[in-house]
Amino acid sequence: MHRIPRPRLRGPAAALAAAALLGGVLTTGAAAQAAPRTDGRLTDLVNPFIGTQNEGNTYPGASVPFGMVQLSPDTGHNTGYDYGENHIRGFSSVHLSGVGCGLGGDLPTLPTTGDVTETDYAKYAAEFSHDDEKASPGYYKVGLKTGIDAELTATRRTGVQRYTFPATDKANVLLNAGQSLHRTLSSEVEILDNRTVRTAIKGSGFCQDTKAYTVYTVTHFDRPFTTSGTWNGDTVTEGSKKSSATDARNGAWLRFDTSKDRTVEATTALSYVDAKGAALNLRAEGGHSFDHVERAAQRDWEDRLEGVKAQGGSDELRRTFYSSLYRSFLAPNVGSDVDGRYTGWDQKKHRAENFTYYQNWSLWDTYRTQAQLLSLLAPRESRDMAISVLRIDAESGWLPKWGYGTVETNIMTGDPVTPFLTNAYQQGLLKGYEEEAYRALKKNADGVPATDSAPVGREANVEYLKDGFAPYIKDRPHAKPGDSDYDHGASATLEYALSDGMLAEMARDLGHDADAARYDARAQNYRKIFDPSTGFFRARDASGAFTGPADPAQSEGFHEGTSWQYQWMVPQDIPGMVDLIGGKDAANQRLDSFFAYDKLLADPAKTAREVWVNGPYAYYNADKYNPQNEPDLIAPYTYLSTGQPWKTTDVVHAALTLFTNGPTGMTGNDDLGTMSAWMVLSSIGVFPVQPGTDTWGLSTPAFERVDIKLDRRYYPRGSLTVSAPGASDTERYIQSARLDGAQQSRTYLTTDDIRSARSLSFTVGSEPSAWGTSPEDAPPALG
Repeated sequence: MHRIPRPRLRGPAAALAAAALLGGVLTTGAAAQAAPRTDGRLTDLVNPFIGTQNEGNTYPGASVPFGMVQLSPDTGHNTGYDYGENHIRGFSSVHLSGVGCGLGGDLPTLPTTGDVTETDYAKYAAEFSHDDEKASPGYYKVGLKTGIDAELTATRRTGVQRYTFPATDKANVLLNAGQSLHRTLSSEVEILDNRTVRTAIKGSGFCQDTKAYTVYTVTHFDRPFTTSGTWNGDTVTEGSKKSSATDARNGAWLRFDTSKDRTVEATTALSYVDAKGAALNLRAEGGHSFDHVERAAQRDWEDRLEGVKAQGGSDELRRTFYSSLYRSFLAPNVGSDVDGRYTGWDQKKHRAENFTYYQNWSLWDTYRTQAQLLSLLAPRESRDMAISVLRIDAESGWLPKWGYGTVETNIMTGDPVTPFLTNAYQQGLLKGYEEEAYRALKKNADGVPATDSAPVGREANVEYLKDGFAPYIKDRPHAKPGDSDYDHGASATLEYALSDGMLAEMARDLGHDADAARYDARAQNYRKIFDPSTGFFRARDASGAFTGPADPAQSEGFHEGTSWQYQWMVPQDIPGMVDLIGGKDAANQRLDSFFAYDKLLADPAKTAREVWVNGPYAYYNADKYNPQNEPDLIAPYTYLSTGQPWKTTDVVHAALTLFTNGPTGMTGNDDLGTMSAWMVLSSIGVFPVQPGTDTWGLSTPAFERVDIKLDRRYYPRGSLTVSAPGASDTERYIQSARLDGAQQSRTYLTTDDIRSARSLSFTVGSEPSAWGTSPEDAPPALG
């Protein structure tokens, strides 16, 4: 997704031995480890510090699966926490895993001692050391060099803090309502009594300004404070009960006497509806001790992780796998209060009936991997997530692109909501909502939002419907905040065509045959930007002329990538794309060059580190695979369609070495679980090669056995076991496959296969075989 480059020191990119192909890399420091293992729980394998350095932009703090609250430290990085920094500004209540721009960070809370004189959290920040820091799912602890220990845990809608102070009569807790990771437009604080503080924070921005949203909080302490006050700007006022500010520092401070009882606990509840909602959430989920909440959060996470039990592989691989699985469950996030109320995108209050309302939609990223993983492992929540997206259309008039809280940001391009919703449909999650979803998708695919509405939708749709491509118009003024499809006309064309292909499948299933034929034809529009003179896709300007450099590695008009990297993003018609570039032999030669395949065979991990990866934001001027960004996520699976499926395994397993058990162990931004879900699915050996359909490509699992628990309401068998006895870095090539004992020569499964089968077993060997090499074994083109 969209990222703002920021200089960062990179961890050492030491070359890894080929023997590490299915393993991981030891963490860069013992302090970066998760809380130590004690009783063999899967949660003890999770390292929340993975991705907290080198722009992975993850957070190490406390949350529960899909929780509204993510209570985590902020160190000064624009998205929250950076492992390379050593001061904490506060423990704030809202974070998103792996976003590329400042977002969230609301109500940073920090314990201090002494007089309250400074109101800027960059100045009153507390120093800490990683030696005094640990984290596990649902729990975070750090020892501040001020002599204070801070611990964090969470419920769905509350964050719970426990501070252990030195013996003093001036132990303070600072609630900062006026500073956050985004732009705080205005804030209000009110001390209600000697235990309770209420705030309302209006914020804006994600990469650039957006419409405003408001988050309400109420914080309740387990003991009365001895005195309190507020600050406004630079002025600190003891005894003040209320303070409000516009675009300025603002907050409340509470003082405790810890001469005898050194511990202070506080619970902060959130609501995106109103103060009443925050109070209801506090009443429903608060009132428990820190230890009680921490144990419940740990049980919640253990239940989630036990849905996938992996056997075999190194300890390092297991740690990176379960850490990735953990991050895959961090978003989207609950947006409705305990009474079902939520704020819609029309900024009005609504009530969710028979579903939980979710928010935070990084769709350009998640439609490729995380949506499909959740449809397998969390179908009930996935159903509610899809219904929530439909509520956005019903209440605001348009489907989302990149939604944060209650507003559209218009970050990223194309039409990502279509494959997101068609995936939900194909996985059986939209029963009873099929036609409502289809009407919303059809409106989105055939129109453009009004100029006075916030969304941009398919911004270049007028030209696309007329000419078959979205024009690349350099430096065109943006009509609305966010990204513009006109700035990335070539990739927008490919994204539109992909979505048309997926929508055609849904239309055909629902009996809308004329629409299906129309969308099928539009799914071929990728051909309109193919330049025969270069043999690659290329941007076209408003007149229809090819534009920008002819060199596909220097190409313009592609969002966060080049023509080389977007070459393979035609999942609706890989056979047609292969024919376009000269057939399977030509495609395989191009793929081999793209993946540096000869170098990969000699040293896969070194190739991944030194040839493929050139920096967390190195999107452009490259002719090689970029496993750090979304446009290339499906690319390794193209070999399934070119008669050389063993190369998919080679490339995928080399890419898996980039996921390591340390702060730099992410491949670029995690993008709300997108990269983590790629790791999980690729390690299992079942990957969504046609996002938005029910097709799953196959490769050799990284483990000898994976037992997946499935919800019987959606998967009647209740489980699926994927096994590859003896799989290792050398024994990694599929010799044969069986589905419930029957020969499986195809390189893909359908969702119906997963519903009806109990086992998928692979026989593996040290050399490639003829398995999956026949044309009929490849994933079919749509339509």
